[in-house]
Amino acid sequence: MFSIGVDLGGTNIAIGICDREMNMIAKGSVKTEVSGGTAHIMDNMAGLIESLLKDNNIDKNQIEYIGIATPGAVDVKGGIVESAFNLGFDHFPIVEELRRRVGIDKVLVANDANAAALGEALAGAAKGTEHSVMVTLGTGVGGGVIIDKHIFDRGVNAAVAELGHMVIHVGGRQCSCGRRGCFEAYSSATALTRMTEEKMAELEIKGVKSAMFDVRDKYGKVSARTAFDAMRMGCPFAKEVVDTYIRYLAEGVTNIINIFQPEVLSIGGGISNEKDNLLNPIKER
Repeated sequence: MFSIGVDLGGTNIAIGICDREMNMIAKGSVKTEVSGGTAHIMDNMAGLIESLLKDNNIDKNQIEYIGIATPGAVDVKGGIVESAFNLGFDHFPIVEELRRRVGIDKVLVANDANAAALGEALAGAAKGTEHSVMVTLGTGVGGGVIIDKHIFDRGVNAAVAELGHMVIHVGGRQCSCGRRGCFEAYSSATALTRMTEEKMAELEIKGVKSAMFDVRDKYGKVSARTAFDAMRMGCPFAKEVVDTYIRYLAEGVTNIINIFQPEVLSIGGGISNEKDNLLNPIKER
């Protein structure tokens, strides 16, 4: 018997099939393609599930359940995403939509950072602890809190532990939630990409060279890795971007530590691939 885990992100949908011992049997990903609308997102999700099952000769009767990890405020019991700004979900019945498409009845949903936090507590960086926090750096910034080995999701509504939407700069940058100066507006992968683009535009106007342009040309676009790659090439302007980004990230992380004092704080998302280049300066700050 197997389970399917769906990581629904603003850029990609990643799906894995696991056995009962949490071993990954198969995995794959597709673009989310938010611009196509909610039905298109669900079609992409269901299509990848069907493809992975077929490619690995797994019958739907062998699937015990599907778990969806989604950004935003989630009504776990009702199977509804109350709001996910980056995906265009507004009181969206995601569980029923996926059930109908794949013909598997046992479908569950949770906030993506909560799911990530629980995953780390069960089988990852926080394994063996009772209290931990997970911060995910992706299209947005998510937060998941584990207290006494359980997800902290007991507020009066679905918007619990939305750590990305605490303000770290009053009156600052516009956030997708409607407020200004949120942690997410400064510390997400989207924010880092924007900071990089702004610095590059400034340099371009001045006619100043930077390795960031070389990295952009190599990959065909500016991304959250552009400044880190250029910094490794010795570019002082890229280091300036990275230092600014890490300063904001460290502010938010410090706030979270001050509130929860967890045994372990885990950082996930694509930017976490920078490892010591990210963690060491955060620890120092």
